Amino acid sequence: MNDTPKLHSAWQSLAFHLLPGAFITVVYFAIAPAVTAAGFPPLFALLLSILVVLLPVELAILYFEGYRLNGRLSLQGIVLNRQPIPLWQYFVIVLILFIWLGLAFTQLGPVDDFLARMIFPWVPVWAMPAALAVDVGRYSHTALLWTAVLGLLLNGILGPAVEEFYFRGFLLPRIPASRGWAPLINAVLFSLYHFFSPWQNVTRILGLIPLVYAVSWKRNLYLSMFTHILGNSVGMVGLLAAILH
Repeated sequence: MNDTPKLHSAWQSLAFHLLPGAFITVVYFAIAPAVTAAGFPPLFALLLSILVVLLPVELAILYFEGYRLNGRLSLQGIVLNRQPIPLWQYFVIVLILFIWLGLAFTQLGPVDDFLARMIFPWVPVWAMPAALAVDVGRYSHTALLWTAVLGLLLNGILGPAVEEFYFRGFLLPRIPASRGWAPLINAVLFSLYHFFSPWQNVTRILGLIPLVYAVSWKRNLYLSMFTHILGNSVGMVGLLAAILH
């Protein structure tokens, strides 16, 4: 498989990295007041944004580029970094990356809260970190169950899978920088793409850097995909367990 594609320009790379996140954020902020008024947690609005923006937009870009390259709907030559590695390396590397990601997001949580309070007090209350942590005692069982199930499916599995194909398979190999700098740029831009939670940029970037360098090192995006899915699914599984308890 050819892992030396034509590089994007700097402006192309910025646009491909950031515009989908801007669209996700616009839809999220537009629908969240109605979603919360209907008795659902703010997280449910973010999940709907994943469903109607993230998945279709990023997949459409991938398949459009594939059609331009191959003359048919195919990801051949578009999604790269899919070199095989020994099975044992998946277990070892993903475990290490998952532990690192967990430490980053748990230990730096107070930093996120501080930045949210001090720099982003103008953000609506429903978008702040405390609101996105679903309070199981505040919502109906039906609203919580829908949120947990869709959260596991969209935020836990489908969203991370598509993002990894898009960011690590499509964008990372085409960043106009050396292989040493491209993973750092990709990690920073992927964090900034989450416009709806800018207070998490420090945590996200530090958590993501080893994942993206692992992909570049092994030329295997599944390392970050499995780690991303595990990291996002933990909270959703915990919420589902709390609801069904």
